[in-house]
Amino acid sequence: MKTKDNDSLKQLDDLLAATKQSWFFGTGICVNAGIPLMGPLTSRVFAIAESDNKEAFGVLNAVKEELPSESHIEHMLSQLGDYATIAERSKENKVKIGTQILELNKLHELHMKILNWIAETIRWGYVPADGDEPEQIGTQEKPIVKVDQHEKFISALFNRSQAGVAERRSAVRLFTINYDTLIEDALALGCFSYWDGFSGGAVAYRSYHYGKQEPESGFRAHVIKLHGSIDWYLGDDERVWRVRNGDLYPSTSSRVLIYPQATKYLATQRDPFAAQFDLFRRTLGSGAENVLGICGYSFGDEHINKEMELALQRLGNKTTILAFSEDLNPVLKRWRELPWAKRLYVITDEGLYVGNEGPFFPPANGEKWDWWKFEGVSRMLNSGAEACVV
Repeated sequence: MKTKDNDSLKQLDDLLAATKQSWFFGTGICVNAGIPLMGPLTSRVFAIAESDNKEAFGVLNAVKEELPSESHIEHMLSQLGDYATIAERSKENKVKIGTQILELNKLHELHMKILNWIAETIRWGYVPADGDEPEQIGTQEKPIVKVDQHEKFISALFNRSQAGVAERRSAVRLFTINYDTLIEDALALGCFSYWDGFSGGAVAYRSYHYGKQEPESGFRAHVIKLHGSIDWYLGDDERVWRVRNGDLYPSTSSRVLIYPQATKYLATQRDPFAAQFDLFRRTLGSGAENVLGICGYSFGDEHINKEMELALQRLGNKTTILAFSEDLNPVLKRWRELPWAKRLYVITDEGLYVGNEGPFFPPANGEKWDWWKFEGVSRMLNSGAEACVV
């Protein structure tokens, strides 16, 4: 191993053992758990609509035709949200989508149906067909979602072998744009206390609001779900509740699950999302040494990319990014050329990039490293970076 390669791996290990660290997760960490990426999720929602609700299927197809080919179900929900806004402003509270004319209340009803289809797919699991392997559709009677990899990551993160790390480390912030509850479930199964902004038990109310301070002690982790959750509901009293699946109480008016892609800026100005993104900004803008690990994220959300970029370019910022990515995507390539790139580590299947240098320790004989995957990160936390590239 070259000296510089060896030094870069040691630096990576030191950063993973930092006493002040946070993580940001995308949908990629859930694929092996039986939860689909946005593409297969979109296909599944269309299949449900075609089977259960022809009107919804027709509207979804009309919306799909209006959008770029790479658009997914979040973008379509955004488009429906925009149509609802137009209907609210119109004299008759109606709007034309494709060949159909829909009233405002029908749009809201359709939006709720789609959210429920998404939530049920994520809750019970869905694996698309792959070659000779047929698709797998989870149900309440036979769910297919697994928590194994999340448990391994949480165990590796909080049971590190380095002496004294757990005692010195402040609560680890776990940011996620995923709607599932696997991070919370893995923390509970590992007997690690966590805070998520709610108070109560199986039924809980949102007690944290924009501008308040996070608890300073008493928890090993803070779970901050930037895009909502499958168990969040908006009550008739405008409070946000965390509710068990199937409960008839409290009385709820809608599911707080996704806020529209196209109107994210406006959505983040209101609780609970304003509070969630405020916590994200505070972490990124920390004036103290801070490490943010990114895993399972494709860097396809420009709103989030911009939040990171704006924070890291501020004078005095001391956040270091550890980006676990299959390759150098366009966003990471651009970041490597920016003035703060020395605080950017990119772990890919081709090796480790530090700022605009690398790759260090590239694989031999045309092989590919798998240390950028969720399970690879867990292995690295347990055994160190060098163990992942030998």
